[in-house]
Amino acid sequence: MRAIWKGAVSFGLVSIGVRVYSATEEKDIRFHQVHREDGGRIRYKRTCQVCGEEVTYDDIAKGYDIGGGEMVILTDEDFADLPLSTSHAIDVLEFVPAEQVDPILYNKAYFLEPEGTATKPYVLLRDALADSERVAIVKVALRQREQLATLRVREGVLLLNTMLWPDEVRTPDFGFLDEDLKVRPPELAMASSLIDSMAGEFEPDAFTDDYRAALQEVIDAKVEGREVVQPEEVEEVPAAAVDLMAALKASVERAKAARGEAPAGGGGEPTPISAARSAQKKAAEKKAAPKKTAAKKAAPKKTAAKKAAPKKAEGEKKPAAKKAAPKKAARKTA
Repeated sequence: MRAIWKGAVSFGLVSIGVRVYSATEEKDIRFHQVHREDGGRIRYKRTCQVCGEEVTYDDIAKGYDIGGGEMVILTDEDFADLPLSTSHAIDVLEFVPAEQVDPILYNKAYFLEPEGTATKPYVLLRDALADSERVAIVKVALRQREQLATLRVREGVLLLNTMLWPDEVRTPDFGFLDEDLKVRPPELAMASSLIDSMAGEFEPDAFTDDYRAALQEVIDAKVEGREVVQPEEVEEVPAAAVDLMAALKASVERAKAARGEAPAGGGGEPTPISAARSAQKKAAEKKAAPKKTAAKKAAPKKTAAKKAAPKKAEGEKKPAAKKAAPKKAARKTA
């Protein structure tokens, strides 16, 4: 890495010499504009809109448009005279709890390395910051601009995070914020259940830039003169849900199935785990099928035995009916 800035962290009466390095880098695949027919690079000339002449970098200044076609021109001397008290220092202003700094304010990250004999005070500030569980609010001038920033510890190194000024953060002005929209308790409970079912520990290395990898595959294939391998089909984004509650329930069941949990009511799309369990269940049912068939075949014998029982009862009642017949005849004679 190459240092982009040198200065000192001003910590009370302590001055810690440091070198600043960019802590991040973009991995985007960059392209040049070229002529489609022969691949020649497309160049842009810096020409003046007034006289039409091509201008070199030495003749280019910064201009501020004040409207009405008028321009105020600023030179390097104008910028040099600006009062930047932190031009060669990172001034620590105060120490605050990290959770009080809204992440939307963070801009770019830089590593700080101790320079020369500043290692001991550097480690002192690092350990003190770690023990206090706070971040330092600082001011620093980078690239001729004073910026607000924080100092915190990451993997044993002081990390400088430049921040936006509060007036650089826009205020959201959306119509739905003025609407009286109410969420029903069952919907909120189901949404909370969905969040719980998808909860996990954040592991950045588990996520990859699939688009960049696929694009690099296309480029490599063209360089090697081979056929481009088509990437796997991307799952289509479902249409907007009409029934919010039904969509939430389906989402919960799907998340549970993905974790290998048995979904309530058998809903959700099958996953490798749920499919394997379903196959095991079907195999168990096939093994139990012969036993159930044998039981069904034996059932008619029991039914026949039950049907034979009423015949015996009828045979016993017939003699009793013959004895009662003479009594009825005697009453009529009398």
